[in-house]
Amino acid sequence: MTIRELILKNRSCRRFKQNEAVSVELLRSWIDLARLSPSSANLQPLKYIISSSAQTNAGIFSTLAWAGYLSDWPGPAEGERPAAYIVVLADKKIKFPIDCDHGIAAQSILLGAVEAGYAGCIIGSIQRNELRQILKIPDHLEILLVLALGKPAETIVLEEAGKDGDIRYWRDDRGVHHVPKRPLNEIIVKEF
Repeated sequence: MTIRELILKNRSCRRFKQNEAVSVELLRSWIDLARLSPSSANLQPLKYIISSSAQTNAGIFSTLAWAGYLSDWPGPAEGERPAAYIVVLADKKIKFPIDCDHGIAAQSILLGAVEAGYAGCIIGSIQRNELRQILKIPDHLEILLVLALGKPAETIVLEEAGKDGDIRYWRDDRGVHHVPKRPLNEIIVKEF
């Protein structure tokens, strides 16, 4: 796939084939992509926790909020939950606050996942204190993001945002997830 094809396919997936495992080796290979990605001042302050264990996954799941625009949806049902998670952490002994490293790392990980036929969702709405207790995360590591990963169990389509500018994602009566994007000519302010 070209980089454009990977980016077009890399959507925030929120329903997965929970019974299709993601190997630790694969998760490690995606983190290696993040490790090799750019880092502000090359400080490399990010650390990671990997989970592909059903028991640990259940604990992580309990600390996450899933889709702000789908207020009547509590998140994926049992059987549609992620098969794996990567928790992205900042090592405060190296640098904190973090600039943009975690965004770059998350995108690198998800592009690797998409290339391998998987999907993911970057989640920032986390009950951090609860997750810290569940995973026994030391105080010097700050929880930044949780990446939910697995084989996709939903269809996601991009469409251009309407004239009203509404960018809220939504699901139709068939369960297809629609993601409006602002038109290119709206986001380019000037051309010289």
